[in-house]
Amino acid sequence: NCSRFTRARGVVMKVPLTVVDHLRRAEQVYGHRTAFIDEPDQPAKSWGTQTYAEMARRACAQAAALDRMGVPQGARVAIVSQNSARLLTSFFGVSAYGRILAPINFRLSAEEVGYIVEHCGADVLIVDPELDESLRTVSAKHRFVIGAESDELLYDYSTEPRPWTPDEDATATINYTSGTTARPKGVQLTHRNIWLNAATFGWHMGVNDRDVYLHTLPQFHCNGWGMVYAVTAMGGTHVVLRKVDGAEILRRVDKHGVTLLCGAPAVANAIIDASSQFNSGVPGKGTVRMVVAGAPPPSKTIERVETELGWQFNQLYGLTETSPVLTLNRPRFETDHLTAAERSVVLSAAGFPTIGTEMATSADGEVLARSNTVMDGYWNQPEETAKAIVNGFFHTGDGGSIGEGHALTISDRKKDVIISGGENVSSIEVEDALFSHPEVTEVAVIGIPDDKWGELVLGLVVKAPGSTLSEEELISYCRTKIAAYKCPKKVEFRSELARTATGKLQKFKLRAPYWDGYTKQVN
Repeated sequence: NCSRFTRARGVVMKVPLTVVDHLRRAEQVYGHRTAFIDEPDQPAKSWGTQTYAEMARRACAQAAALDRMGVPQGARVAIVSQNSARLLTSFFGVSAYGRILAPINFRLSAEEVGYIVEHCGADVLIVDPELDESLRTVSAKHRFVIGAESDELLYDYSTEPRPWTPDEDATATINYTSGTTARPKGVQLTHRNIWLNAATFGWHMGVNDRDVYLHTLPQFHCNGWGMVYAVTAMGGTHVVLRKVDGAEILRRVDKHGVTLLCGAPAVANAIIDASSQFNSGVPGKGTVRMVVAGAPPPSKTIERVETELGWQFNQLYGLTETSPVLTLNRPRFETDHLTAAERSVVLSAAGFPTIGTEMATSADGEVLARSNTVMDGYWNQPEETAKAIVNGFFHTGDGGSIGEGHALTISDRKKDVIISGGENVSSIEVEDALFSHPEVTEVAVIGIPDDKWGELVLGLVVKAPGSTLSEEELISYCRTKIAAYKCPKKVEFRSELARTATGKLQKFKLRAPYWDGYTKQVN
């Protein structure tokens, strides 16, 4: 009778899963170890190198400070900051003691940040000193600028924090989405969502106490994809990087023995481009695992990570609303015999569902997900929540297909599918073909209105410095890679493309000028 495994003498034991578990274990088991190496070059004084015992002490002090200010449990604490040890610690100093952390994209305008602070009803706003002037108009009941003065108030060790009764279904963080809608939506992630995402991601990626994790990924972005918690629980070391720079990433890998990092395809490309500066050899060969997400990377990028950097490439698919991990694609035993080029094609798929995740597609090809990591809902937007979660499945808004071994391949944002001459064209497929040209460094493919084709495939391209590549040459090259009807009818060269803070293309901004004056966004 399996009931004997869940009941002992009639008593059911269920220990709530909360974020305090991660830092508590690190403090108990690895208290003497280095928890983080803070960014040395920042406007506020760096916290330098600290142990997990000290990190736990600071989180505890922060919670006590919020108690003294009269900030109740359940209140929201918003932080607008570049990656920092202070932000890293706040994931525990705020959420582990019953309050809700709202980490905000530091690249947003004052109007956008103001909307988020007001929408989530933040009692506390903590601002990076570099952003203080630009966000001067944004305030809350308690407003702090990171630095010596706020440290004195927020990290006073004189009192202990008020106890919190752990509740795994309570909201731990509110993470605002950006880049695809006019107004961001606040994604409520519960302690249970976060705990299970960290455990799942950590298990699949083999996170362990020997790992040194480099924060190339913005910590605000879906809580650093959960690595904030997973690395902490295992006693790994956090190396904080304030601003992404390919050469600096490689220097940190070399200096600190980094074994794990995450980022968008643009981050991978920046590292690859900078690797030529290291005449003595690229650091981390054979030891670094890189996890890429945010957009389906071109197969050329995947191949170069393996062949030029010597790093293991891993692809993740997920959304803020799913904490975020849904699928993961890693080099498997079955791909060991393949060449790097062949393996890159396999790894270009979004991957296989993580344990506890069920993936499906709707009749019209939308990717659906069912998992314990799916959000509790959108903050104060029940109608939007009801649209997103239907019959127990979360609707991702992405188009895709599920193949052998339940491997998921993302074909497009549903609204980004281009219908040209009655044929569906995946912009991602066209982008992959264009990007494979050696003189193309960035690319975005969009559909624009056209009297003949309905929608015309347009390629927006950034060329390598010094390139003389012409529109005709690039279109002809594309035709050697994919069917002619999929190829761009036009190519426009740009100096840069609009992206979010995490490197995701903002196609709605790129499309806007072409669709101005149209009542519909399809033609």
